[in-house]
Amino acid sequence: MEAINNEEAKAYFSRELLIWYRRIKRDLPWRMNQDPYRVWVSEIMLQQTRVDTVIPYYERFMTKFPTVRTLAEAPEPEVLKCWEGLGYYSRARNLQAGAREVVERYGGVVPDDKTAVSGLKGVGPYTTGAIMSIAFNRPEPAVDGNVMRVLSRYFCLEDDIAKPATRVNIEKLAGSLIPEGAAGDFNQALMELGALVCTPKSPSCLPCPVMEHCAARLAGREAELPIKTKAKPPRPEKRAAVIVAGTGVHEGKILIRQRPETGLLAQMWELPHLLIPKEQESVMEAADELSSANAAAAGKWLTRSMEAETGLLIRPRRWLMDADHVFSHIHWKMRIYLADLGTHAELADAPSASLAAESAAAYEAEAEGKQGEYRWIGPADMETLAFPNLFIRILRDYWT
Repeated sequence: MEAINNEEAKAYFSRELLIWYRRIKRDLPWRMNQDPYRVWVSEIMLQQTRVDTVIPYYERFMTKFPTVRTLAEAPEPEVLKCWEGLGYYSRARNLQAGAREVVERYGGVVPDDKTAVSGLKGVGPYTTGAIMSIAFNRPEPAVDGNVMRVLSRYFCLEDDIAKPATRVNIEKLAGSLIPEGAAGDFNQALMELGALVCTPKSPSCLPCPVMEHCAARLAGREAELPIKTKAKPPRPEKRAAVIVAGTGVHEGKILIRQRPETGLLAQMWELPHLLIPKEQESVMEAADELSSANAAAAGKWLTRSMEAETGLLIRPRRWLMDADHVFSHIHWKMRIYLADLGTHAELADAPSASLAAESAAAYEAEAEGKQGEYRWIGPADMETLAFPNLFIRILRDYWT
């Protein structure tokens, strides 16, 4: 901890970093002004997402929702559609919820008040610090993974950055480094250094503006710091999904469903799919051709399970492709099958007595999406409905 108390090293760091940033800072769309709403949107989008990925999303989002009030008043499906492909969709919902709070409590103006900003939905300590420093030039630290990495190396800190106590200590350190009257530029400089120079792997020490007093570099430890315990890997889940092709008036369309109002990927649209139990995984992995004799059991299991899941007599015909998607805590490994709906005559032989008892009219209405969460769509509907990335990839492959 000796380096932390070295006031010369601190002053050098703050001075040289600020000079460097003001000379090389990137021309990014959210830096065109200090509008707190623009800063807020950019910081939410940049969470766990690369700058190059965010730029086009940010520009589209700000064109569609240029003010706090327009975002607050927009239908949620429009917000999700504008966010589609960016991932971590709870960010979009929280951002809109926060915008509604700003409209209701503060007349549509993001307040110049740390307590008020930190109380908004989805706004944690980092985003609070970013908004207060960048938009209002308040001397508040904004500490994310980039900043913890930079400061851990410069001051040769050996505390585990995955621990909350370490973050608190680094926030105090970062706050002590902010030059008077330059909070916004300094915090962005820290982020810029972590993004462009002091990167997670193979840091570029030679062009670093503060290399002269970097304690980790002087000790030959820049590659091993920061210390961070590894997070648990995402839990693998094997799933089976179906692309149900329509016939008759639904020729050229497929059946989709909307997810529940809460939970993972809430209210987004998807293909019908279900979790494959452990005991069924090996059978499903061999079932590339559901018409073959050795895959008959897999086909029957999938038909029964889909009927229990959806209330519809979905008949898988053949395997189409495999796809996967990694969330922060779950890794979906998905097998996708082409399928169709059973006929009314087959309905009487369906394994579920309750389903068999339904009238043909009620069954047809449910299949057509008239009873809630299921809907027939064509390629053009992809322009208005919000889908998770996984299903966007699958459906683009299917329709091309």
